[in-house]
Parts: sequence; C-alpha cells; structure tokens
Amino acid sequence: MDWPRYAVIPFVAALIGYVTKRVAIEMMFRPIDFVGFRPFLGWQGVVPRHGGRMAAIATDLLTANLLDLDEIFARIQPDRITREIEQPLLRAVDEIARDVLAETHPPLWEALPAMARDLVVKQLQAGSPRLVRLLMTDIHDHLTDVLDLRHMTVQNLTRDRALLVRLIRGISRPEMAFIARCGIYFGFLLGLVQAGVWALTKNPWVLPVFGGCIGLFTDWLAIKLIFVPREPVRFAGFTVQGKLQRRRAEVARQYGELIAHEVLTVPNLLAAILRGPRSDRLTALVRRAVARAVDEQTGRVGTLTIGAARLREIKEAAATRALARLPETLRNAEGYLTEAMDVGNMVEERMLALTPREYEGLLRPAFRQEEWKLIAVGGVIGFVVGEFQVLLMLH
Repeated sequence: MDWPRYAVIPFVAALIGYVTKRVAIEMMFRPIDFVGFRPFLGWQGVVPRHGGRMAAIATDLLTANLLDLDEIFARIQPDRITREIEQPLLRAVDEIARDVLAETHPPLWEALPAMARDLVVKQLQAGSPRLVRLLMTDIHDHLTDVLDLRHMTVQNLTRDRALLVRLIRGISRPEMAFIARCGIYFGFLLGLVQAGVWALTKNPWVLPVFGGCIGLFTDWLAIKLIFVPREPVRFAGFTVQGKLQRRRAEVARQYGELIAHEVLTVPNLLAAILRGPRSDRLTALVRRAVARAVDEQTGRVGTLTIGAARLREIKEAAATRALARLPETLRNAEGYLTEAMDVGNMVEERMLALTPREYEGLLRPAFRQEEWKLIAVGGVIGFVVGEFQVLLMLH
C-alpha cells in the first residue's frame, strides 16, 4: 500500500479547507468594481455588487436600533455654536451686508459716508448671534423636515462602495480569519475519513466529492460558529459562544467609531441638509430667519424709505448669500459639533444594550442572503482541488 500518499490526503484536505475559505472571503469583498467582460465573464465582490441593498439594510437597522437624531442634535448648544463661529460669522455678515446693500440699493448705499456704512454693518453683526440661535432652534424643531438620514446614509454607502466594504469587513475581520482557520481544522479531520474511504474503495469520485463536501461543510459550520451559540454554553469543560457574540464590546466600539468617522460625520450631515432631497425646507428656514433679522433692523422705517418690493429683494439676496456661506462658516465649529453629537458613544452604548438575538439581527441580515454563495464557492473549489488529488494519486 502507498501509505505516504494516503498520509498526505488529510493535509491536502486541510489546505482545501483553508484555501476555499480564503478565496470565498476575498470574493465577498473584492474586487470593488467589476473585472472581466459583462455580463457573465468576470466577477465583482458580492458586497460591492449588492451595495445598494446591503446599504439599505444596514441603514434601516442602524437608524431603528442605534441612533436617535433628536437626542444627537439636542446635545448641540446654540450659544456654543455661536462662540465657535463668531469670527467667520462676523466676516460673513460684513461681506453679505455690503454686497447686498450695494447691489440692491446702490444710490442710498453710495450716498452714505463710510462711518454710516460701518454703523449699519455693526448693527447687523450685533444681531447675528441671535439669528444663529433662532436658526438652530428652527432646525432642531423641524429636524426630520430638513434631514433625510436614511437617504444620506444609503447614498454615501452606495456611492462609496469601498466605504461599505470597510464598514462590513472592518468589524468582521477576526471572524473572517476564524473562518479560514476553521477550514484547516475541519478539513484535516474530514481528510482522515477521506483517506480511509479512498484506501478501501480507490473510487475516483471519493476525492472530489469529499473535497466538495469539505468546502461546503466547513464554510457552513464556520459561519454558524460566528453567531451561535448566542449565549455562553459549557461543553466538555469549555465555554462555547459565537465568536462575534463573544467580541461584542470590541465590535460595538469599532462599529461606533466607523459610523462616527466615516458615515455620520459633520460634513456628510451638512451636505445632506444643504443639498439633500429636503434642502428646500432648510432654504425656507434660512430665508425666514434672515427676513426676520432684516425686519428687526429696518422696522417700519425700512419699508417706508426703501419700499416693500426692494425690501423683499434685499431679504432674498441676503438669504441666498447666507446659504452659500453656511458650509464655510460652520466648518469652524466642526470639532465642537463632532464632540457634542458623540455619535460613536451613542452607537456603542446602544449596541451593548441589545439582546444577543437583536445584536445578531443587527449584523447578520446584510450577509444572510449571500451566505449561500460563500458556501457554494467553497464547495466548488473543494471539488476542483479533489480532482487534482485524484490525478496525483493515480500517477
């Protein structure tokens, strides 16, 4: 009997188990863009290819379980915002006031001496902190009107497929390595059985069929061991628990950081409010706040001296310029806003408060529909490698 060849079979099976896992894992995430010839000859990572659906699932679970926009924005203090942007706000008011008045009422503005112009600007600047506080209050009171969080998150994750991959792969990297290692152990054990069956039968189907079964079974079992058992279970003197469940504290921290630094950032929120599907609501709030500020500064005298039509023109022009300057002005408060909203800690705390079933339900649904592909790829690769084993054993 050719015992050296038989002895090699379990080690080849272990290699099959590892390679099938590693290839299947990489095929889940890579390549980001389709490589090959469409529509059938080529490949794109499962996650980036189904990015829109996965982003929608992840977003729905995130917004339903881990985020409370009202609570996040309630942490922002209008007075503190005003202090953070004081200097750029004063500069913006100065430039907007001079430009608008020079454009909409040139004879009157040009007739004023420089000191009078400066006085007008200073009066407007004095009222600007109150304008900011009123605008912040209006935004908070109409938050769901001005911000579509779901649209923002899905759009960002769909547009940046690499971000979606980082979000999913970043928190599951140890689990992916665990799946690959499981392929070695389970593959070796099945390889022992495989060697015995081959020695008894010499049937050429034994190696490819066993190779396919090794790929299928070890993938399936490894995925199961990531999530179950949900609670710690004592077995033969050991405590057994799903790897992702066991790492909950670490996963919650990583997930919170990823959401805070990559998804729910101040620039992303600001872009969604200013340019998202509900941006017209913010525009209405800004126009109303600016109009109120102009009325407070001009009163009845302004209407009589400037005229109602010209006054409306001034309000429109001032609001348009204020909206254009808003991102640049608020950029100075980005550090404070990030700290005040504290998105990462909110996500982490709420994630830790979930039940084991809810926790699994948060992370697994995005994968659930694609798990069979990972398992199937493992089976196919295992079958092919088994065929190579047959060629080696017969020559």
